[in-house]
Amino acid sequence: MLGGCGPHVYGTPASVQKLLLTATVIDKLDPRKTVTITEGDLAIEPGSSAVGLVRGGRYPISTLWLGLLLNSGNEAANALARLGGGEGGVEATVAAMNAEAKRLGAYQTHAVTPSGLDGPGQFTSAYDLALIARKCFASADFRKYALTRTTQIPAQKRLRQGGFQIQNENKLIFNYPGALGGKTGFTQLARHSYVGGAERGGRRLVATLLGAEARPMRGWQQGAALLDWGFSLPRDASVGKLVAPDEATGTPPAAKAPPGPESANGPAPAPAARPAQSGLSLAAAATLAVILAATPLLLLLTQRRRRRIRRRPRRRPQPIA
Repeated sequence: MLGGCGPHVYGTPASVQKLLLTATVIDKLDPRKTVTITEGDLAIEPGSSAVGLVRGGRYPISTLWLGLLLNSGNEAANALARLGGGEGGVEATVAAMNAEAKRLGAYQTHAVTPSGLDGPGQFTSAYDLALIARKCFASADFRKYALTRTTQIPAQKRLRQGGFQIQNENKLIFNYPGALGGKTGFTQLARHSYVGGAERGGRRLVATLLGAEARPMRGWQQGAALLDWGFSLPRDASVGKLVAPDEATGTPPAAKAPPGPESANGPAPAPAARPAQSGLSLAAAATLAVILAATPLLLLLTQRRRRRIRRRPRRRPQPIA
C-alpha cells in the first residue's frame, strides 16, 4: 500500500459494484454457453445504463460479460446474477457477493443489488474496492473482457432485432499506455466511481475512486494522473499492505453504522493509512486520495469526495455618504 486518504470511508459504489459480481460468479459460468434473457433480467431502473438485450433473446454468456464490463449493462448484471445463483437466482448471488466480500477482507462492503444500482444499506470503501479489484485482475477472462475496445451484440433474427456494436466506456484503455482496464460507475447518490489498472515494467498498479466529480477531469483522467504518480514512486515505497484472503478470516471488530440515509450496521473500518506525500494536485471537486500496493497487484489508489461547504458571499463595503 503506497498511500491513502480516506481509504476506509464508507461510500456508495454505483457500477463499480459489478466488479464484486464478477469476482463472485465469473468462474461459475461457462462463457461459451448460450442463455435466454427473461423479463426479470430487464427489470432495471428506467434511464439506467443498459446494453440493449431483448426479452427472449439468446446470447452467449461471454456477450453478457462484455455488455456488463464495456457498457455497464444493468440487465446483463441481472442475467449473470440469476444464472450464477442457480435455483436461488439473483438473491442467492447477492448473498454470495457479500460472502465473497468478507472472504476477501472487504468488511466495509455490503451489496444489495448485483448491478450497483442504489439500494438501502449498500456501501463499500476505496480500500475494499482494491481487494475486490485484485481478485478480478487475477482472472484472465476478466482482463480479456476489460481490455476489449468494441464488440458486436448479435442479431436476434427470430425476434426481428438487428445486431449492433458497443464500445468500452473506460477511456483509459484507449489513452493510457499499459492499461489493463477496469470499471466506471455513476449514480446521482454515489456520484462518479472508478477503478482503473495499468502495468509497466512488470509492475501492476490499480486506482480506485469513490465520490468523485467529472470536472475538471473525468474519472479515467483522474485515475491516469494517480497511476502516473504511483509509477513515479520507488518500487519499495510502502505505508502498509492489502490484506490477503487468508489473513482476513477472523471476526472483524465491533461495528458502527455508516453515515447517511442508507446506513446499515457493518464492521468497523480498519485504521486509515497514512496519507501519501505525492505532490500531485487534482483540482477542485476531485480530492487526491490514495495509492495502495500489494503483490501481485502492486498498487491500489483510492479517492473520496470532499464535502463542499457553502459560504455566504462577502458583503461589499458600502460607500460612505
